[in-house]
Amino acid sequence: QGSLLETCLRSIRERSTHRDVELVVVDHETTEPLARRIIDGLADDPNAVVIEHRGPFNFAAMMNRAAEAATGDVLVLLNNDTEVVTPDWLQSMAAHLDRPDVGVVGALLLFTDGTIQHAGVHPGLGGLMGHGHKHRPGDDPGHLGRLRFAHRVAAVTGACLAIRTDLWHRLGGLDEDLAVAYNDIDLCLKVRAEGRAVILEPRAVLHHHESVSRGYDDDPIRRARLQTEVDRMRDRWGDRLDDDPAYSPNLTLIEPGFMSADPPRTTPPWRT
Repeated sequence: QGSLLETCLRSIRERSTHRDVELVVVDHETTEPLARRIIDGLADDPNAVVIEHRGPFNFAAMMNRAAEAATGDVLVLLNNDTEVVTPDWLQSMAAHLDRPDVGVVGALLLFTDGTIQHAGVHPGLGGLMGHGHKHRPGDDPGHLGRLRFAHRVAAVTGACLAIRTDLWHRLGGLDEDLAVAYNDIDLCLKVRAEGRAVILEPRAVLHHHESVSRGYDDDPIRRARLQTEVDRMRDRWGDRLDDDPAYSPNLTLIEPGFMSADPPRTTPPWRT
């Protein structure tokens, strides 16, 4: 998917106001001619590093190898199918990481049509984990205006996730047994278990052409792998997996969420 990679890299270089950026690109057995030319061309870029990854797709393993090669104080995991929209996205995200009580920061991600793809992850919304405000207009203020301000969420997607490098290494990076799904959620839960916040910064906006390069989990092998990872998360976190600092139990778990539950999901205290 060379066209996606080219768009991603160009948007970082040309639209980002923060210039002190090191690009660490993971080459997973790339054969497409355009992508191959782009990756090979990074050899002449003093601010770029290319890491080779072979074998089955394992997002966690690829990010762990990339983090080992990175030299910056802040790591930003970024999918190749993302594109910078707001020039100060890096400053907006990294500023929160100067706060000792913050561990991870995520961005507002939009589909190509400008509607919301990701504005924080909420347990139980449409399944094990779901994205709130999905498909609402990109400039939607969100439930009670929450998308006008940075706020705590249960988790954010690894498609665009910022964390301090020292914290990443202390927590052991991503769990490689969670090869594709939920490794980002697992990391956010580990951060919160330390008493640190996971923040959604809606002023940092990127387009996310979701799952274009890898595809969806819609074949039997991928579905089986996904179920294994769901089971692993349930075994590891138990009831803590359902704890959400940003979603009222009075709201529905039907996507896109943020509507009153009917019937209520909670029992009034006078009926207990």
